[in-house]
Amino acid sequence: MKYRGFATRAIHFGQEPDSATGAVVPPIHLSSTYAQEAPGQHRGFEYSRTNNPTRQAWEKNLAALEEGSDAIAFASGMAAIDAVIRLLHPGDYIVASSGLYGGTVRLFESYWTRFQITVTYVDARSAEMVQAAVRPKTRLLYIETPTNPLLYLADIAALADIAHTSNAWLVVDNTFATPYAQQPLTLGADIVVHSTTKYLAGHSDVIGGIVVTRHPEVAERLRFLQNAAGAIPSPFECWLCLRSIKTLALRMQQHERNARAVAEFCAQHPAVQVVHYPGLPGHPQQELAQRQMRNFTGMLSLELGSAERATRFLTSLRVFTLAESLGGVESLASHPATMTHASIPPDRRRSLGITDGLIRLSCGIEDTEDLVEDVAQALDASCS
Repeated sequence: MKYRGFATRAIHFGQEPDSATGAVVPPIHLSSTYAQEAPGQHRGFEYSRTNNPTRQAWEKNLAALEEGSDAIAFASGMAAIDAVIRLLHPGDYIVASSGLYGGTVRLFESYWTRFQITVTYVDARSAEMVQAAVRPKTRLLYIETPTNPLLYLADIAALADIAHTSNAWLVVDNTFATPYAQQPLTLGADIVVHSTTKYLAGHSDVIGGIVVTRHPEVAERLRFLQNAAGAIPSPFECWLCLRSIKTLALRMQQHERNARAVAEFCAQHPAVQVVHYPGLPGHPQQELAQRQMRNFTGMLSLELGSAERATRFLTSLRVFTLAESLGGVESLASHPATMTHASIPPDRRRSLGITDGLIRLSCGIEDTEDLVEDVAQALDASCS
């Protein structure tokens, strides 16, 4: 049966009742190895680094949600990104959006440049700037949309056209959006990466990553890397992701409801200089957001003007927890300049708009009124 709705696919795809017992929740397969009927003759599983039934179910599920042909799970989001870059060869070029997560920039510049992989950063809000940066040996356009932490958007369909006319792949980090909010492969992207730690697992109890592609030949190369390098998630982590994905649609609706309410309140508060949230009326990229996203997620950022005000705000929060990461059921607040993007030099951070007064909020699924009240009292404290 072909499941049409997103929530139905999330609950049922790859999560059919156990054929042996009828258990509605599929079991966790913890075995490291599998009995063979004769040398080299097995039932599709021989060693769990290569393949595991629980991991396979998780991969099947997310491939369906992203409308891809295959998904390949990894031990972390960074391991997933690293595997994608391993598809390249020395001398290849990457054109990347300038607003990438600090850990991605660190991986590109502190490691992959040693293997003659050159990365050029551009403001991916402008398709013209991306096109101008493409060189004959460009093999990847690598973007986040929305970006971390300023939530800038890139036109996925337009950048896919640029990539394909340049003999390159378009890679989209879809962690901030999730497949519920945005499906880059349906807009022409070739590869999607996620930190499953965030919204997909959604309970701050998993570290993981996954790559989804619509090209079977790309998937084959990634599966080779998954097995050869062995940066795999455990069966239990995959089971937790399968457990969590069932509520993704419901969670994303409440995440968005809360973020919109907080953003609207902050837009009227005198202590806030700028609110970055694509769901706000008047956002400069609202038309694009409405065209390629169906949910604006629980992420927003606020400019408070100084490190002192940011510190007073963060240390005054009572419901939001000061912590790195995002996308969990509990609301989190962070200071990108000293936390998620601390590895980027200060001058470069400031040029990207990541100031000492910038706050990133990940609105959880608590009661909306409690979150707005918490932000209100913290903003008042930041002015004292």
